[in-house]
Amino acid sequence: MNDIVNDVQEASAGEEMPGRAMRVAEALRRRETNEFVKPGNLVEVRFVKGQSLSLTASRLLALMILAAGGDAWRPIAHKMRKSDIRRGHKGNERIADMLEELHRTLFAIDDLSWRGKKATKRFPLIQSSREEVEEDGGERGWIEWEFTPDARRLIRESETYAVLNRQAVLGFRSTYALRLYEMGALRIHRRQSTWRGDMMALRAAFGIAPELYKDFAQLRRKVLERAKAEIDQLAHFTVDWREVRRGRAVVEIEFHFQPKGAPEQLATVAENERHSTGRKARREDTIEVVIAEVPTPRRPSPGLSAPVVTPPPLPALEGFPEGSIRWTKAFAQVAQAHGGGWDIDLIAGAYREQMGDRLARLTGAKLMKSWTGFCQAFAARRGRP
Repeated sequence: MNDIVNDVQEASAGEEMPGRAMRVAEALRRRETNEFVKPGNLVEVRFVKGQSLSLTASRLLALMILAAGGDAWRPIAHKMRKSDIRRGHKGNERIADMLEELHRTLFAIDDLSWRGKKATKRFPLIQSSREEVEEDGGERGWIEWEFTPDARRLIRESETYAVLNRQAVLGFRSTYALRLYEMGALRIHRRQSTWRGDMMALRAAFGIAPELYKDFAQLRRKVLERAKAEIDQLAHFTVDWREVRRGRAVVEIEFHFQPKGAPEQLATVAENERHSTGRKARREDTIEVVIAEVPTPRRPSPGLSAPVVTPPPLPALEGFPEGSIRWTKAFAQVAQAHGGGWDIDLIAGAYREQMGDRLARLTGAKLMKSWTGFCQAFAARRGRP
């Protein structure tokens, strides 16, 4: 992060620049990483009552901010390939529908009226857009768009920012998880990394319709718990919350965001690089195990009982082996499949050093999940030997 600060200072020398958020966005864009900046002022905007963005439209907005980078505050048209949008969406989701949803969704901020009185200002984020139309009805080509003057002002003046990961943004399967991820990324490096609000503020921040989840037990189960599960798996931090009650009713909620340690960070990087298929199973430690097919026995002769066929036992993973892992087939196969061609005992030594005393507490599926994630991260960091 210190290197980014230096880049920001160099970029701002000799020319007038907008707020810190856009300067950091430009520095990150020059580095060509998977990380990008969303200005804090945009993270903090509220949805107008009864309105919200779908998951696909929320992803598109994030990709637009990524594509605009440090120029998002300028009154210019920004451009993006349609193929970059479709990577994060299913084939039957149309880009036109997402653009139109962005156009008609209103956001709200606290402002002052012409008389200096407290007021609520409502506005859209997208002013205009163009989508290249193919004669065969395909989705090749580009889209162009401009942010509204109100959105550009918020972007330009923003001094705070959330650093988001592109793969994580595209990996979320809940719009509430993506929203909470942005709120956490904005606060994770603050001295007090918390968000607190009453039920009305919570619904406005998440875009939860008034008719949905009127009972807090439903809201907890359908929104908070699902969002937490995804964030703990895909984000560089974890989230917990505290419920403030008045009598039996929950009147406020306080989210706490905590950065992950190094081993958890490596596992997160590995998970974001894996295919989304099976992600929920990995999150819930219900990894599917493929068992070799057992041949169907021949039909027994009359008067004889059918033989009992017992599937081969799964290997017992009581702990990570000491010494060479070449003689422990389950761990050796994972290292050979995901270790990028590096010596499997070299990877094992780095894993033991990284995990330390925590390694003794891992067994079974959790141990194998941790080992697989480390091998993938090891290969991703070092490349091919």
